[in-house]
Amino acid sequence: MNVNQSAPPVPPFGQPQPVYPGYHQSGYGGQPGSTAPPTSYGAYNGPVPGYQQTPPPGVSRAPPSSEAPPASTAQAPCGQAAYGQFGQGDVQNGPSSTVQMQRFPGSQPFGSVPLAPVVSQPAVLQPFGPPPTSAQVTAQLAGMQISGAVAPALPPVGLGYGPPTSLASASGSFPNSGLYGSYPQGQAPPLSQGQGHLGAQRSAPPQASSFTSPASGGPRMPSMTGPLLPGQGFGGPSVSQPNHVSSPPPQALPPGSQMTGPPGPPPPMHSSQQPGYQLQQNGSFGPARGPQPNYGSPYPGASTFGSQPGPPQPLPPKRLDPDAIPSPIQVIEDDRNNRGSEPFVTGVRGQVPPLVTTNFLVRDQGNASPRYIRCTSYNIPCTSDMAKQAQVPLAAVIKPLARLPPEEASPYVVDHGESGPLRCNRCKAYMCPFMQFIEGGRRFQCCFCSCINDVPPQYFQHLDHTGKRVDAYDRPELSLGSYEFLATVDYCKNNKFPSPPAFIFMIDVSYNAIRSGLVRLLCEELKSLLDFLPREGGAEESAIRVGFVTYNKVLHFYNVKSSLAQPQMMVVSDVADMFVPLLDGFLVNVSESRAVITSLLDQISEMFADTRETETVFAPVIQAGMEALKAAECAGKLFLFHTSLPIAEAPGKLKNRDDRKLINTDKEKTLFQPQTGAYQTLAKECVAQGCCVDLFLFPNQYVDVATLSVVPQLTGGSVYKYACFQVENDQERFLSDLRRDVQKVVGFDAVMRVRTSTGIRAVDFFGAFYMSNTTDVELAGLDGDKTVTVEFKHDDRLNEESGALLQCALLYTSCAGQRRLRIHNLALNCCTQLADLYRNCETDTLINYMAKFAYRGVLNSPVKTVRDTLITQCAQILACYRKNCASPSSAGQLILPECMKLLPVYLNCVLKSDVLQPGAEVTTDDRAYVRQLVTSMDVAETNVFFYPRLLPLTKSPIESATEPPAVRASEERLSNGDIYLLENGLNLFLWVGASVQQGVVQSLFSVSSFSQITSGLSVLPVLDNPLSKKVRGLIDSLRAQRSRYMKLIVVKQEDKLEMLFKHFLVEDKSLSGGASYVDFLCHMHKEIRQLLS
Repeated sequence: MNVNQSAPPVPPFGQPQPVYPGYHQSGYGGQPGSTAPPTSYGAYNGPVPGYQQTPPPGVSRAPPSSEAPPASTAQAPCGQAAYGQFGQGDVQNGPSSTVQMQRFPGSQPFGSVPLAPVVSQPAVLQPFGPPPTSAQVTAQLAGMQISGAVAPALPPVGLGYGPPTSLASASGSFPNSGLYGSYPQGQAPPLSQGQGHLGAQRSAPPQASSFTSPASGGPRMPSMTGPLLPGQGFGGPSVSQPNHVSSPPPQALPPGSQMTGPPGPPPPMHSSQQPGYQLQQNGSFGPARGPQPNYGSPYPGASTFGSQPGPPQPLPPKRLDPDAIPSPIQVIEDDRNNRGSEPFVTGVRGQVPPLVTTNFLVRDQGNASPRYIRCTSYNIPCTSDMAKQAQVPLAAVIKPLARLPPEEASPYVVDHGESGPLRCNRCKAYMCPFMQFIEGGRRFQCCFCSCINDVPPQYFQHLDHTGKRVDAYDRPELSLGSYEFLATVDYCKNNKFPSPPAFIFMIDVSYNAIRSGLVRLLCEELKSLLDFLPREGGAEESAIRVGFVTYNKVLHFYNVKSSLAQPQMMVVSDVADMFVPLLDGFLVNVSESRAVITSLLDQISEMFADTRETETVFAPVIQAGMEALKAAECAGKLFLFHTSLPIAEAPGKLKNRDDRKLINTDKEKTLFQPQTGAYQTLAKECVAQGCCVDLFLFPNQYVDVATLSVVPQLTGGSVYKYACFQVENDQERFLSDLRRDVQKVVGFDAVMRVRTSTGIRAVDFFGAFYMSNTTDVELAGLDGDKTVTVEFKHDDRLNEESGALLQCALLYTSCAGQRRLRIHNLALNCCTQLADLYRNCETDTLINYMAKFAYRGVLNSPVKTVRDTLITQCAQILACYRKNCASPSSAGQLILPECMKLLPVYLNCVLKSDVLQPGAEVTTDDRAYVRQLVTSMDVAETNVFFYPRLLPLTKSPIESATEPPAVRASEERLSNGDIYLLENGLNLFLWVGASVQQGVVQSLFSVSSFSQITSGLSVLPVLDNPLSKKVRGLIDSLRAQRSRYMKLIVVKQEDKLEMLFKHFLVEDKSLSGGASYVDFLCHMHKEIRQLLS
């Protein structure tokens, strides 16, 4: 590629680029769903009432309000954890038949995703009128004054802009200063709308979502109750109409609260099942206000509660309506609608990118694409004191070799010849668009350390009238955020260019592997797979050489030299002192030795067909592969296929130490730590040689994943696990993973360093790699799925004008043996106001960092300590926002920053995950496996892993080619007349409701009734009808989006497998004691109030 060709006409870098206006989400009410009957709040993290007889240590729990049904004791099949939980109460879907609930058309979300058809039910007395139509809302908002400015054009319906309207307090008192003055008794304050008050002007704080939490105790201000006025229902889906509720005795006020205004009737509730709060303008949640004096009644005969005192009435039980709290589905949907159509142009510093769940194109104009780097905040505090106050971690999730969609160009490769890439003499940063050329272009000032450097004569170019080089747009390193340099010999080991890498396949041929059919399946697949080894650009064939080893208690090496008629086997039985018995003929070119390799793969399963050897070794196998690469003087990858705990006498021998009694004790951390230090030493040697290890495990029982995964983890490799492997059930998943793993592009023998401008520095790293010092991340191999997460801390004051810069430089050997440097640059804003920090955060990246931080924490601390640390940090982040950024309001409100409104729901998902809160059926190996997997996940993967996608299949038209809109991950959202797909990147379920139409069952499963569907089915029959084609096509497209093959499991309603499926409905209480979303939100509110008081 000629780098000197003229660049496409783009606005000059550094000038204002087209900016997409800050996006705002609508108020989030989610979709209306049928609700389950009430239960009392279990204590936070308490078990579901009636399930777990003894609460976990240190957790008290509220008495169960009603007896729950007995838990299913059916044993899940091997390898599938039988987690589960029932929803609240024992109703599967929808409200109980004793109390009716009605939804009016007026309560449907504006411009939201299509909803399930509303089942009409007998009307119940509606004390108040329906919410206004969007036309009324528009009329109401049309003339209002916003923050003293001229009223702008109205935003699209459904988007809430601006700060929250402050809502009625849960304790019933209003501050006299702040938003509300004091009003005469019996008269409610005028309604505040949109961003300003009628008759008052004030500057707008950052957007926030607020609602009044039931956890805060005490009755609400009675004079403020009443119907929603026109203009208040704007900004999100209005929730269902209040139904008449019978009330318990009144509750006492908390100490220190006072009643302002006369007693009035109880506030309207959403439904008899779950009293909640009406959704307010702007993503604010809280009780609806009463009609104002001089406003007409909603309908004739209704009393205007704000004007006349009524007799005191008891308050209803407090219960948050799940529809009235921030919905991940709504946030994702809004971001797609607002930001999915325009390309994301990276020319402007500190822009927050669209969410990972949005499909968008990136145009590189000087900052790295968010596919390569995502930050927890794009506006970082200027001082360390401010950062400590906010407690928002400053981190970047970096994916240096991320795969790009076909519409985006791969980074340009720049060749500077023998002189190599231009760098700063002092800090060694590489030339990038932020470097400042001075003295007519003869020198440049480093943007990282401010050192002034001479420009070499061959790199000199004149400057234009703005001080930019005239060739800036001809040089990728001066105009783009990401690019590659060809490295000179100085960047190579021992000052000589590397050889192309090698792949060595190491196959366990013990009794278990032969009996399960694994060895035969693998050898058959390798015959064709070797034609698809990764290759560079337009190369006709791959430069990668291959070798083969089989092993049980001893190792068998194979000579597959092209001149041989038959492969030769050499056995090494001295596993304590491993050596490679042959050099010539072990690593070969596939096309040259094709016939010999095919002959070997045909013979392996026959040679060991009658084996009775059950014991295996493990460490000597890795040692042998590494020694072979060392002898060949090349980097490479070992593909290890292993079945059992290595108990044979050899280095790295392990014992079975699985002990469930350690869970919830201080010794639980030992379950995640390796048994022996031998594997860390071995991993260190592998990294030095550039030997990456990918491990495929096929265990029937405990294999100590925590120890066996040490070498893959430290060498940048991957671990795949297929428990109770059976060819007929698992071959598709295994072969798909294997094909992808062998074919993916890998960088070998890599070193990565992250440089920062003065004021911040990289202090901590998370991922699959090894570090021998504090700055260099060493990776024997790095592929396009792996991320490295870096945390930054202040070491000086930052400057608001100059911002902060990051440069990630990755030195690696390509699949063709070429040494390269890949550079990613990113400029961030700096702020002196906390509000700017909270306005520019990215919750998905924050959760990615917090999960990795917690998952590393369990290696050294009790799990309970790790969980408490996460909760405290989250409460501090939100309390700091409440104290410093939100407008004054009553303590009874929970106010969340607009871009962090999903932090509580996502954090609760992390806290309930198997690593931090295992159910009874989660094995120690499963926990260790997930722990190491999450460590190198990117932001999109952690997003769907912690909050799975639940897609209803029969709601959207069959002919529609688009993905059906998702619903919230809660049992309340399931309708027993529908079919749902649930996926989290590793698992894929098809849930079939018991009342699904017979025609749908016939179209999908080719059986005539629900009872004939086979539960646990893993393949849908291929049928020639639109529904079958659509569902199978959707499953294929979901699998294509994920880095691992998701095996399908068909789950029937009320079946024993449903327990496993319900484990992934993360908004509900979990059987292992995890809180529901609603309960956790109340708990977070309590924590925040404690911090503020």
